[in-house]
Amino acid sequence: MPCKRCKSNPVIQLPNSNIKLCKSCFIKYFERKALRTIRKYNLIEQNDNIVVAVSGGKDSLSLLNFLNKFASKRMNIKISALLIDEGIKGYRDETIKTAKNFCEKNNIKLHIASYKEITGKTLNNIKKQFPNTIACSMCGVLRRYILNKRSRELKADKLATGHNLDDEAQSIIMNQLRHNIALSARLGPITGVKRDKRFIPRIKPFYFLTEKEVATYAFLHSLMDKFNECTYCTESNRFVIRDMLNNLEHKYPGTKHSIVASFLEILPLLKEKYKNQKIDSCKICGEPTSSEICNACKLLQKIKQ
Repeated sequence: MPCKRCKSNPVIQLPNSNIKLCKSCFIKYFERKALRTIRKYNLIEQNDNIVVAVSGGKDSLSLLNFLNKFASKRMNIKISALLIDEGIKGYRDETIKTAKNFCEKNNIKLHIASYKEITGKTLNNIKKQFPNTIACSMCGVLRRYILNKRSRELKADKLATGHNLDDEAQSIIMNQLRHNIALSARLGPITGVKRDKRFIPRIKPFYFLTEKEVATYAFLHSLMDKFNECTYCTESNRFVIRDMLNNLEHKYPGTKHSIVASFLEILPLLKEKYKNQKIDSCKICGEPTSSEICNACKLLQKIKQ
């Protein structure tokens, strides 16, 4: 069956439909869908300084490629990239090369921060120190801490991440299973419950695009040579939820879309419920936290003991 729009040879059948699109029509469809998300949720405003969280993988490079094109048509939008080097040998060192090559080719300023700068150790070293602790739980704490701190230092107005519809569906289910509804209140196309100058708002232009669509976009733009997964991903609860949702999606197409659509209906109620949560400053580092000492400093104390 040819492309629905121009009758050329298709490159993809869109998820949950019988529509097939050729390369040109798919790229237009993809970018228009991301633009609609930006406009509907006011993700980007005039004169914004956007820092893009980049890993060198398909999602983040696709986002950087899209936003760079977006900014090129709007002279008042500034784009730069921020990469976190966890120090995972055989994985992150390879994706750093990919990210550097892309940024150099497209004249994008790339900033790199590492766990070793903050902790004195790589994630591989930290994992050896705490072999019974899930690497993703430690990595997530440090990554969020560094991304927010460095983005603020770079005077970013927004921090853009490559999270897609699959990622959001996984987060929603994970929080439900953990009875962590307060955390779900921070989700959505733009994160957070209330604005605080210490927090750089995170935006997700690919919020309504599936992982399959993002991967296709990356492939059609030759953004990566091969698909890499983190060495520690199989330890994560997210890995289990991902497989569960993929199985449900295969059996019941549209499952992920329904999860996210249903969640967005109740999200305003969640934000209203948790809008008065107090945000303190960590007594050690001064970063925003809901407790006396932030999770990053608690982890740093354990690492340095």
